[in-house]
Amino acid sequence: MGYRLLADGLVVVHVAFVAFVVLGGLLVLKWTRVAFGHLPAVVWGVVIELAGWVCPLTPLENQAREAGGGVAYQGDFIEHYLLPVLYPADLTRQVQCALGFGALLLNVAVYALVIARRRRGRTA
Repeated sequence: MGYRLLADGLVVVHVAFVAFVVLGGLLVLKWTRVAFGHLPAVVWGVVIELAGWVCPLTPLENQAREAGGGVAYQGDFIEHYLLPVLYPADLTRQVQCALGFGALLLNVAVYALVIARRRRGRTA
């Protein structure tokens, strides 16, 4: 039971991290200090996607699942949990790169807005 809870907890942490990578720039619009945590998270998330790597949380979750008597899954976290909800069943390299570039572009746009606001605040 403990290992299953650990695995489920890792899923929650993983989902929260992915949400922070994709949408955390919106927090930066309100609290610019969040950028100190968000920028490294974006770099990590984009590199993981573009390089085709597996996040270290995925094998930890799988180990906890197996230790709790469950079954580990193949592939990465996004492919297993998020893509079945958002996309067709098969993850292609093109889709994975599109997800990485999408997160990057969204955050570049948000940070451009943050920088523009800060510059306006200095000149006003």
